[in-house]
Amino acid sequence: MRYLYVFLLPLLLCAKPFKIATYNVENLFDASFQGSEYEQYIPGKHNWDEHMADTKLNHTAEVICDLDADILGLQEIENSNVLRQLQKRLEEVGCDYQYSAITTKTNTSIQVALLSRYPIRAHKELVISHKPNIRNILEADVEVQEHFVKLFVNHWKSKSRGGKESKRIIYAKKLEKYIMSLSPDTDYIVMGDLNSDYDAYLTLNHRLDNTNGQTGINHVLHTVSEGRLLQKDEMSKAQKGSHYNLWQELPFVQRWSHKFYGNKSTLDHILLPAGMFDKKGIDYVNHSFKVFKAPYLFTDQGYISRWQYDHGKHKGKGYSDHLPVYAFFDTHSYVPDKNSQEHKAAVSKPIEFLYGIESLKEEVLLEDAVVLMKRGNHALIKQSPNGRGIYLYGCAKGLTEGRRYDIVVQNIALYKGLKEITHAYKAKEKTKIKTAPYFNQNTKIQNEAFKEIIGIYKDKNFYFNGQKLPIHFKNKKDIPPQGSKLKLHYAHLGYYKQLQLVVYNKKDFSRVRE
Repeated sequence: MRYLYVFLLPLLLCAKPFKIATYNVENLFDASFQGSEYEQYIPGKHNWDEHMADTKLNHTAEVICDLDADILGLQEIENSNVLRQLQKRLEEVGCDYQYSAITTKTNTSIQVALLSRYPIRAHKELVISHKPNIRNILEADVEVQEHFVKLFVNHWKSKSRGGKESKRIIYAKKLEKYIMSLSPDTDYIVMGDLNSDYDAYLTLNHRLDNTNGQTGINHVLHTVSEGRLLQKDEMSKAQKGSHYNLWQELPFVQRWSHKFYGNKSTLDHILLPAGMFDKKGIDYVNHSFKVFKAPYLFTDQGYISRWQYDHGKHKGKGYSDHLPVYAFFDTHSYVPDKNSQEHKAAVSKPIEFLYGIESLKEEVLLEDAVVLMKRGNHALIKQSPNGRGIYLYGCAKGLTEGRRYDIVVQNIALYKGLKEITHAYKAKEKTKIKTAPYFNQNTKIQNEAFKEIIGIYKDKNFYFNGQKLPIHFKNKKDIPPQGSKLKLHYAHLGYYKQLQLVVYNKKDFSRVRE
């Protein structure tokens, strides 16, 4: 009976769409000393031994078995030895992966790998650099029902420990050059931990931006065009080397598979070229992209249950700091959305509209929005002097104080009572404008802007013009002495459980000497 099952297995696998996934397993090491391990994974130290390595292996196998992908890209696998152990463990619990491939760079601690239930007919490595700890890209050709799909499994440089964007661009350029050399008929998928958000061109932290805003994922791999993300209905006309990012399939609140310094992020990706939508060979199954969110992958507090390493010791609990992402593909033709035409234009609305809704169902265009204040990647905007203002949190890249823009809003949120735009991009840059009429309009509503007001600071309040408002200094070191007379050059009337003036830095106020 087992031989009959093995004979029929390829037919059974090809009878339905197949699942491709990518998963950063967070440091799957064995218990044998190699000399290239991270310090905390050296056998005999930090509670890392055969038992602990076996526990980590079991936890990883549990996730992979439940994920049940037919082809799985993996990141942070130590070596071929632990990959074989993983395959064996999966076979023992009935989750066989007959085929595998892994990179073999000698001077790096972790590799990328591929597990497959379909034959891997060929594989090789794209060498990024011969320097230590710069990982290679794995290229593998997998045969599915007499069709071939080429997988590129990636793990780009992290944003931590000096991870400027230029280091990720090196990976992207190597991949782009290779992709451009492929036959136009090649079906391929770019997948893995790219250590980049899908909208990095809007959200890249200025401390990491040493490339004048150019990003590997968006600009080198061409997931953006004319200042916005490429859409599925545009892929049929897209140039070679362009890619659609599957994160766009999900609502904004669901777009995350990792937390970076407490912020939800989209580091794990599946990028698709035009060939995955061309109704030939292998195609994408529309709207099938998902994040794998088994309940056991989260703590009781809702955080990702990562592998626990505390106070210099492994605890034998948890899984990974990433969640797997997956999508389905088929040898049947791609089915586009009904009545899908060109990219749908955002509907023009006033800022006031955003205060009457809890969430966005479609993009909203704010025309003639004036930037009154900008601090870092945050900004305060208004459309008219007497209209409502609103706060752009973490999405004000490329905006300049005193200039008017058309801004496309993609997501809004309410934080401790403060209405915020959390995802937006600049649609059109317009003229400079005198902003004086936009300030000091209303002390009763949030997201107003104040300029050159004089008052007294006392007991965390600011007294001015016969009024009193709570005041918050973003930097505690900037808090002035009690009773100080201050001139606020710029202040934001924000909201944190109550209305409060927010002073962002030391340059935004000065003490007035009597």
